[in-house]
Amino acid sequence: MERKDEREAREARAKEICAICPVRRPCLDYALAIREPHGIWGGLNELERKQLIARAG
Repeated sequence: MERKDEREAREARAKEICAICPVRRPCLDYALAIREPHGIWGGLNELERKQLIARAG
């Protein structure tokens, strides 16, 4: 099981990569379309994607 601080550090590293990725938007669009339940996609984690979907809803 991953501790909260470990998860936050892992997510921060992934988001740093996403920030400079040329396919960030298509990646996020794909994750939103398939309702991907895990990981960082397009710079957003699971909760952030759920919130985005809910706002668009």
